[in-house]
Amino acid sequence: MSSPRSIRLEDRTLERLSSYATRHVGVTGASAAARFVEEGLRMDSHPGIVFRDGPAGRRAVIAGGADVWEVIQAVAATRDSEPSLSPAEIMDLVSVNSGVSSKHVRLALDYYGEFSDEIDAQIVEASSAEAAFRESYAHSSALLGA
Repeated sequence: MSSPRSIRLEDRTLERLSSYATRHVGVTGASAAARFVEEGLRMDSHPGIVFRDGPAGRRAVIAGGADVWEVIQAVAATRDSEPSLSPAEIMDLVSVNSGVSSKHVRLALDYYGEFSDEIDAQIVEASSAEAAFRESYAHSSALLGA
């Protein structure tokens, strides 16, 4: 639940929030401010995590690297395919196979620990989009006789 709060912002900050809201359909200055406060607090709690816009919406990413959901999906897939591996071995294997450093795999896992519902939803969404793409591709390939 959210509740209204009164805060003082510099005029320049208010201008930037207004400009941001103008460029993003359905976003108000207040909703942008709330988003940025929440993201700032998350970045403070998880140094190395930043947020990026994309076709699937705004999501947590490792600075300069992969989306958190991609790393978590890789960890889960590795755990499922290699159940006898220790946690450290899973992290090492994910790191080797993905090119994401072990430090960044740990960062993604720590973020996931706090925001697992959000990351799990992103994984489900990505899996659904991939399935739809595969089905579409199969239909067009079949039409071409491929």
